[in-house]
Amino acid sequence: MTNLNEALPVVTVRDQQYLEDAKGKLIPLEQVSDDLRLRDGLVREKLGTVEGLQKQLRDFKIEVMADIQAFIQLSAEKYGVTVGGTKGNVTLTTVKGDMRMMRQVSENLAFDEKLIAAKALIDECIIEWSEGSRPEIQTLVQDAFQTDQQGKISTGRVLGLRRLQIADEKWKRAMEAISDSIHVQDTKAYVRFQKRNETNGKWETLPLDMAAV
Repeated sequence: MTNLNEALPVVTVRDQQYLEDAKGKLIPLEQVSDDLRLRDGLVREKLGTVEGLQKQLRDFKIEVMADIQAFIQLSAEKYGVTVGGTKGNVTLTTVKGDMRMMRQVSENLAFDEKLIAAKALIDECIIEWSEGSRPEIQTLVQDAFQTDQQGKISTGRVLGLRRLQIADEKWKRAMEAISDSIHVQDTKAYVRFQKRNETNGKWETLPLDMAAV
């Protein structure tokens, strides 16, 4: 453990040293007990180390992503093809088949205002079919448009409505509105490293988060 006092965010005012508390009040350094100084310094020292490791991981991820894309482009040039962008999942495996790294790209989907029109059309369908429609369909539709605790609608449940084989023209327009309303909100790219277990032959992921090591 290094000298933790060096990590203290000391404020000097007119040659007097202070520590600032959570309310912004300046406390004379000599009035801060040794255990509080050690605790404060310990947290700040370790957090500084973590921030450094976080930057290393971020830089490493950028490097790996760039190397994978460069390898893909190199492979594509063999066939006279130019590959643009970094979309798409890809797995690179060693010759022995004992190690691999995977680039995985996930898209977060969301709905725009056209979903409101789709819901209105579906509601009209339900009203028109109320006498002859099965209650399961009504329940399925109602569940699809329920929101979670964050007020978000499940894209999977709503898009699942398109799998229903219903010939009604109004329903078809509603499904078209759902298709038009969906868009990519953001894209996240991940890279994973795996090794085969020498005993059972199963792939094991090398964790890079502290909770998993």
